[in-house]
Amino acid sequence: MKNIDFLMAGVGGQGTILASNILAEVGLQLGYDVKKAEVHGMAQRGGQVDSHIRWGEKVYSPLVEENNADYLIGFEMLEAARFPHFLKEKSLALVNDYRINPPLVNLGKANYPSKKEIEALLLERADKVLWVEGTGIAKDLGNPAMIGVVLLGALSNLVGGDKEAWLDVIGRMVPQKFVELNKKAFNAGREVSG
Repeated sequence: MKNIDFLMAGVGGQGTILASNILAEVGLQLGYDVKKAEVHGMAQRGGQVDSHIRWGEKVYSPLVEENNADYLIGFEMLEAARFPHFLKEKSLALVNDYRINPPLVNLGKANYPSKKEIEALLLERADKVLWVEGTGIAKDLGNPAMIGVVLLGALSNLVGGDKEAWLDVIGRMVPQKFVELNKKAFNAGREVSG
């Protein structure tokens, strides 16, 4: 059983914490020892949120060390661009193709890097960047808060595990009235990376 380290990066309101909870629970379901840690400042107001999730035979620390992440899951382009130093060789960045302008960009005091610049930065460490229209897919399904579940669907094809295990965890962890919609979001994400 090999260790798999994940780093999720987003902003408050995008479902980063729910997605990290689901990912941790799926790891347990698949038989891994799992540790998880979160850092969130002003998350309810659009502040930075990052979650470390580690799967392994035996995991001692919840924090992913620099140069050790197998997967960087970016819920927003600029947030993903903040963490390439955590990626190890032969890693993958899975990024929601969506931007949220920070206040300095809105005030005209800073520039938001282009998608091409962000991809180049990520490819300094990652072998591949997989762009996902997570926000668009979630909006098309009727709930933009499902970005995280769309991204988990795309991720599930990459890390493996029985699809039903993923769907079972989603069914237990999202509010009952949103279960079927979240399962559709998960399956739509799987189609992107399948």
